[in-house]
Amino acid sequence: MIIDIHTHLGRVTREDIPVTAEELIENMDKWEIEKAVVLPLDATPEGSTFWFTTEQVLEVYRRYPDRIIPFCKLDPRQIDNSMKTDFSWILQEYKDKGCRGVGEITANLYIDDPMGMNLFAQCGEANMPVLFHLVDRIGAQYGLVDNIYLPRLERILRELPETTFIGHAMSFWAEISTDVTEETRGGYPKGLIKSPGRLQELLRKYDNLYGDLSAGSGFNAITRDPEYGYKFLEEFQDKLLFGTDFCHHNQEVPIVDYTKSVLNDGKISRTTYEKITHINAEKLLKMK
Repeated sequence: MIIDIHTHLGRVTREDIPVTAEELIENMDKWEIEKAVVLPLDATPEGSTFWFTTEQVLEVYRRYPDRIIPFCKLDPRQIDNSMKTDFSWILQEYKDKGCRGVGEITANLYIDDPMGMNLFAQCGEANMPVLFHLVDRIGAQYGLVDNIYLPRLERILRELPETTFIGHAMSFWAEISTDVTEETRGGYPKGLIKSPGRLQELLRKYDNLYGDLSAGSGFNAITRDPEYGYKFLEEFQDKLLFGTDFCHHNQEVPIVDYTKSVLNDGKISRTTYEKITHINAEKLLKMK
């Protein structure tokens, strides 16, 4: 069984052919993925060109309740543009309709901005994990922002222990190695991982941090140094989640074949494979 923690539907850019629910299900069957989290593309001006709302995700969930896991999306600035906004009633309404988490959070704010901290605290109170996209600067196209070595992420992990965070994107995964620099942390660093980075320190230290292996960022992190990648998967088998970030028509997702090959070639244990591909997600999303 495989659960995909990160997919999208709709049309992201001007050039895109919209991804339909039917195409997603067809690919899930091809990739032997039993269930997929669908993340809305809305509520953030820095997000995609064309929105696919939480309500649309829930409509797809009603059509495919055995295959789709809906998340809802909120922007920390919504409603009042305030650090005191009450999100609890919205979170509860979406939770009652079937949403299992919140994200992908893409507001271009510092990750420990007071408005974000307010939203994240209420996600913890609602027992809904938060999946975030992390970038290197204010003024990026989209995504929450941290400084090099992730001091702001550590702050929210420490101050919001009841909230579970799922990290994603370039400036999260670039921190897998101590050789990360201001120039490389917004992209896809290459080369051997000679010394484990800040990310591993945070994964070891904080029970409320998980890693989303999807997209080029997650895949690059575990394949740039193949031998270290196998060790990383084994060490953090309880903190990692399989994902594709499928969001474009006819998109290639190399992590599907990679995940099967590392198991079949004996690079990771069956236990590690099962945890990363579905057990961790089932636990995190309260599916069992």
